[in-house]
Amino acid sequence: MTTARPPAGAALPDDSRLARELLDGLAEAVVTTDRAGMVTLVNATAAKLLPELSPGVDLAGCPVPALAGAVRGGGGTFDTEHHGRRLRGVRRGLAGGTCAWYVRDVTEEQARADALLAERSRTAFLAQAGSRLGLALHRDQTLRAAVTLPVPYLADAAVVVHRPSPPAEDQPHWVRYAADEPGPVTGVAGWPAVEAVPGLVEALGGDVTEPGPGLDAELDEMLPAGFGRPGAVLISPMRSAGGPAGALILARRPERSGFGPREVELAREFAARAGAALAAADLYGEQAHLARVLQNSLLPPALPSLPGMTLAGGYRAAGDTLRIGGDFYDLLPTPGGGLFALGDVCGKGVGAAVLTGRVRQSLRTLRLVEQRPRELMDLLNRALLDAPDAARRPQFTTLLLGALTREPDGGLLVRVAGGGHPAPLVVRTDGRVEPVRVGGMPVGALTAARFAEAEVRLAPGDLLVAYTDGVTEARGGRSQLEMFGDARLRRALASGAGLPPAALVDRLLQLVDEWLDGQVHDDIAMLVVAAGGAGPARSGGAGHRRLAG
Repeated sequence: MTTARPPAGAALPDDSRLARELLDGLAEAVVTTDRAGMVTLVNATAAKLLPELSPGVDLAGCPVPALAGAVRGGGGTFDTEHHGRRLRGVRRGLAGGTCAWYVRDVTEEQARADALLAERSRTAFLAQAGSRLGLALHRDQTLRAAVTLPVPYLADAAVVVHRPSPPAEDQPHWVRYAADEPGPVTGVAGWPAVEAVPGLVEALGGDVTEPGPGLDAELDEMLPAGFGRPGAVLISPMRSAGGPAGALILARRPERSGFGPREVELAREFAARAGAALAAADLYGEQAHLARVLQNSLLPPALPSLPGMTLAGGYRAAGDTLRIGGDFYDLLPTPGGGLFALGDVCGKGVGAAVLTGRVRQSLRTLRLVEQRPRELMDLLNRALLDAPDAARRPQFTTLLLGALTREPDGGLLVRVAGGGHPAPLVVRTDGRVEPVRVGGMPVGALTAARFAEAEVRLAPGDLLVAYTDGVTEARGGRSQLEMFGDARLRRALASGAGLPPAALVDRLLQLVDEWLDGQVHDDIAMLVVAAGGAGPARSGGAGHRRLAG
């Protein structure tokens, strides 16, 4: 390798000329130095990338700062921007204390890497945004996510302008979050303030506007105090399938660059996803409201207080998220006492709950013309069979109807009609448990259905326990398949003799819950009636004889 470029036209030895041609043909810049750090050779590529270098230049003081610094510091690499190009150099030692710097132009390579990283960053941002927005089922959660996610990745402050749902007033509301704020801030913007922001009304209508320069007083009401005049503002419509859901405003401080085309595209995509999430949250809110209305109308009612008797009810839905199902109980006051109903309609979930509501409403209407249990059950049977959709879907239910009549000695006379339901049990004060066998056929199943009736007297302190088969058929225990069963239920009732109805209901529900140990179960309902007392009813005897039916 030569130590200096010979004068033009001078003859070179064949090997030196060949070496020079080889070096000039490299795509990589090569700069060699002697032991003193003076440049001895600059190949053709180096002359283009580093025109400041030539033979005789001291690299430690050369006008390429990154290279000079690496030489002075004894470093073996440098990475710098030079004349608009990205250069990376590495030092290699040569024989005799000389060295060579190999410099590559990595501008395009760096641009591709930067583009890949930017795309990955955008993809990660949208993935995170999709996850957060997808988990926000409530409107307020969605609005908070919509303003916190873009900061600081896309902007220094984000504002969502929207109309409240349900619209309590015809005024736009806004939610804001800025990088120096502890959390989102809300407010109400009058229409004059909205109309003063260029492009905001159009975005609220679903139209796209181009990013503009910083606004002055127009956004003062929505931006944090001290934010100052934004350097760049981008307003995007938050579209959804049902129409515009709002508008997203992104504001950057003056020291930050404006919105590039890829950033505008990303912001538009995020605003669209936020709009869809907000519309989904509104739909979820409407459905939740309807579900609450349905739930309140179908859940077992609060039991009224009746003189001379104490009542308590218990209920567990079969895991339905609305906490409604096909088991039910009800209590209706009558002139001489009361009329109770406990049943189990066919099916589960919302469909069964709707049928439950139909049965309860029918009973409340029919008892105005008939209060004798068996005759009332006949009327209910005809009403269910006459329903418009009775031919398309099952409308039957097992049912117990009981008329409660106070007696002068403080006891209760109970006349119970059965429609294919498990027999109620009488718990005497001495712990004896006796079934009230009524039998009968399910109500609403057959036109010629036959129903049975029995009569039982409760002495003061005696209990009548009516329950659905969700109690006895609850599967659990060690095998998780064994039924709770009639025998276990009777033992539990015998041990609870003398308890107030509310305490007995709590005891039975606790025993069943422990038996199930968290497993899926059927709907459960129970109603306990005690003779004596006029204590508040809670929703949570001498023999009996069967009457001909």
